Amino acid sequence: MKNIAILVLAAGKSTRMKTPKQLVKIGNNFLLETVLSKAKAINKNHVYCVLGANATTIRREISSSNIHFIYNNNFDTGLSASIVSGINAIHLKPNKYDGVLILLGDMPAVEKEYLKDMIHLFSKDKSKIIASNYKNKIGVPAIFPNHYFLQLKSLQGDFGAKEILNKNINVFPMPKQTNFIDIDTEKDLQNFKNSILN
Repeated sequence: MKNIAILVLAAGKSTRMKTPKQLVKIGNNFLLETVLSKAKAINKNHVYCVLGANATTIRREISSSNIHFIYNNNFDTGLSASIVSGINAIHLKPNKYDGVLILLGDMPAVEKEYLKDMIHLFSKDKSKIIASNYKNKIGVPAIFPNHYFLQLKSLQGDFGAKEILNKNINVFPMPKQTNFIDIDTEKDLQNFKNSILN
């Protein structure tokens, strides 16, 4: 597990939420804190988090222990710029990672066991991308072997890693699923809080 970097993308402007969604509360924790705590539980010293919009405010509120924060000054150009910023930073580290697990900072319900299962599958064949299975599509969370780092560093636009996932035959979709809800609006947040209570 120690050879996997975990990259949490949290640089967005939260346009639809109208307030920094990284800092909306779920129980006693901030949304981003919830995701980071799961990442730290999996690989404590190898968690990287990309910030952009509202970075100063977020850093002031979020505990930074064992988190390597990365600033994406091109966050306006879309999700791909955050991946590029993250992979560039990871590539500079002396640790030679076998791969990177990419998570979105607004997906608080992804289970730790699900992420551990992804890493377990990856450990069996480190040449394949392990992607989440949304039934009719594949997406993140996903693990990319290190030989995809150069492709990840060349991404552009707001499509994230979809192009690599959709055009590559070397992708293994996860056989199980988790709760893939992402929090974009106040309604999403309220629905998620209600689902926790029910």
